[in-house]
Amino acid sequence: MAGFDALIFDVDGTLADTERDGHRVAFNRAFAEAGLDWEWSVELYGSLLSVTGGKERILYYLNEYNTGFERPDDLAGFVGELHRSKTRHYMALMGAGAIPLRPGVARLLGEARDSGTRLAIATTTTPENVSALIENTLPDGAMGWFEVIGAGDIVPHKKPAPDIYEWVLREMRLGAGDVIAFEDSAHGVSSAMGAGIDRVVVTVNGYTAGQDFSAASVVLNTLGDAVVSAQAIAGPLPSNGRVDLPFLASLPGRVSG
Repeated sequence: MAGFDALIFDVDGTLADTERDGHRVAFNRAFAEAGLDWEWSVELYGSLLSVTGGKERILYYLNEYNTGFERPDDLAGFVGELHRSKTRHYMALMGAGAIPLRPGVARLLGEARDSGTRLAIATTTTPENVSALIENTLPDGAMGWFEVIGAGDIVPHKKPAPDIYEWVLREMRLGAGDVIAFEDSAHGVSSAMGAGIDRVVVTVNGYTAGQDFSAASVVLNTLGDAVVSAQAIAGPLPSNGRVDLPFLASLPGRVSG
């Protein structure tokens, strides 16, 4: 497809609405299993999402919301074990089919594959969480659709730092102008922009709808499918209600409005 060689997708909130009813629930189950009385409400979790990375989010919670908790001597080990437990619970939720892909995601991935457009992932979530989502929402072998999967602690700094996008671009041997990034949060847009990617498609969700996306190429409610049409919040509107490859090829760089 003229204009770009690859599409790079964030995962949580972008491919699926995993945060509120996936990760948050898994965290709470891990806390209960560990005998902790912590409960992350929908509202509180929205505040915690200002920090990327699960282990980092637990530490932020302790520093800002639960300062009275008596910390174990091996705090890093304690947090790491909680996070491993949370990942296990999250994978169980995915295995039960609890979280579907967002409208238009499967369609666009299929169109990209049919056209020979390269696919990749750039996310702060763990590789296990990526595989749990992909393997339970797409056909067998779908992990192989993605040429490069940048996830978890593979880079030193998580979004909004550009590290994960820079790593993916290096692995794909592509320049920033050769790709289009898909994100749902301001942190994600900053990460892509920091790596020099000036075409970023945002699909907002309940946690990110009020964030500043003036630097994105287009801001939409979804990618659009036969049931839910894509609606533009900022930037151009897909003429057929769906984000497809011709629409992506027509995107400018950063716009506001």
